[in-house]
Amino acid sequence: MDGGETRCFGPNVHRITVRPDRPVGTGVRESGAISFGTPVAQRAQTGNPVGVSKTALLVIDMINTYDHKDADLLLPSAGAVVPVVADLLRRARGRSLPVIYVNDNFGEWRSCRDELLEEALNGPHGSLVDPLKPDEDSLFVLKARHSVFFETPLEYLLRHQGIDQLVLTGQVTEQCVLYSALDAHIRHFQVTVPKDAVAHIHEDLAQAALRMMERNMGARVCTSEDLWR
Repeated sequence: MDGGETRCFGPNVHRITVRPDRPVGTGVRESGAISFGTPVAQRAQTGNPVGVSKTALLVIDMINTYDHKDADLLLPSAGAVVPVVADLLRRARGRSLPVIYVNDNFGEWRSCRDELLEEALNGPHGSLVDPLKPDEDSLFVLKARHSVFFETPLEYLLRHQGIDQLVLTGQVTEQCVLYSALDAHIRHFQVTVPKDAVAHIHEDLAQAALRMMERNMGARVCTSEDLWR
């Protein structure tokens, strides 16, 4: 593009073309680790006024083929949370809150959002993915390990948009959600976990994880109905 500058975000090597006449974050979507939808990008901010908080809804690892270890134990819980997360997506979008999908790349280093989504939708459990499909406004970050922050550009994205409160949804409560909550806490983000919007493999460990997030990380653990009242 004329007068554009290409920037790369971290080891995932995602390219965003930035025009001088448009704010950073108003990017052209390309295959890679993070995808910007135009309407949300146009709302990008470099910070919030003092005392004003901005919340983002994170959807963790829900674009999933469920072709992995312990999937058989996860599926019943995942099936229960899908309609809850779908409702939170509807409510967040209705409030014009940023929605960020942070999803495992499942070891496919050349994959992008559309490829992961297509594979999951066409798999045997596509019915669990279809209600949660990203829309054109959604942001999308690929991760390779448990935490949404580990070696991803997520923190840069959140800081740039002035986001300081995170609502964590998705799976697995006692794994990726727990580690993401810890990493958010040590980065001074405020965390909320709707307990009916996170799926588990082992219920006892999930209950312990929710207690740890609340007790040790200062997270607000609530129900989805109590969120944004």
